[in-house]
Parts: sequence; structure tokens; C-alpha cells
Amino acid sequence: MPINPGQATAQPSPHTLRGAETNFFAQSAAQQFDITILNQAVHVTATPVQYTWTYGDGTSLGPTPAAGGPLPQERWGEKTATSHAYAETGDFGVVLTTHFQGTYSVNGGPPLPIPGQGQFSGPSQTVSVWRSITRNFADDCLRNPQGQGCPAGAPPSP
Repeated sequence: MPINPGQATAQPSPHTLRGAETNFFAQSAAQQFDITILNQAVHVTATPVQYTWTYGDGTSLGPTPAAGGPLPQERWGEKTATSHAYAETGDFGVVLTTHFQGTYSVNGGPPLPIPGQGQFSGPSQTVSVWRSITRNFADDCLRNPQGQGCPAGAPPSP
């Protein structure tokens, strides 16, 4: 059956900063399938129950029941149950593997558990990790328009 593993989302994306927490969350849902096996109507339900995150830098998280969730922009960089802080810059392929628990019923009968879990991975999604540089300056662009960090030759703003 074509089970959709769900979508992995990163915040911020597609760029994040080295050393800062990048929030990852999964968007997946229960899926239902109706098939016929040996002339019997079989209804299958696959429900996501756990997630494994492979962050692309040799680290991973899971399986964990935490799917994570979106954060408002003012909270980006905050540690979450599914976040990750990259130690190096570069492009990293993040893969979400969703673990599904299933049930089935035959000819409208009661749902019965399917033993074990199915694991399905989505395509790798690239996250670019950048570095930032902070500099402090003694004067401002109004006093010294040609100073470092000032747009050279641009007239100062009033």
C-alpha cells in the first residue's frame, strides 16, 4: 500500500544558523485503504505513532512519539523536543521516518491489530547551515558614513 510518510518541516528554513536550535516537526496523518484479498473486502488503517529524525550530520533522534510542532517566528531558535543544533556549517539532508501501527478488518468486521510497525521514510530535505558574525563598532553611520559596517557613499538617514 502506498503509505505516505508525511512531511518534515524545519524552522527556520531553508537556512539556519550553526549552534542555534532548528525546530523540526512532522506533518503526518492516519491513512485508510480498502483492498480486496481473495474476494474479501479488507479495510486497513495506518496510524503514525513514532518518528525518527536523521539530521544529516551523523546524529539522529528517535524513535520518539513526539511529532513536534510549528513555533511562531519570535520563538525560532528555542529548544524543542525535536529540535537540533548543528555544530558545523554546510548542507545537510534531513530524513523523517514515520513509524505506523496498523489495524485491519475483513468484510466490515471489528478492527484487528496488525503486529509490529511499518516504517516509511520521506525524501531527504536539505537544510543549509550558515554561520553568523557579530561585530561592535564605536561610531555610527550618522557620525562616520564611511565607517565599517556603513553603506559606503550612501547618504546617512535622518
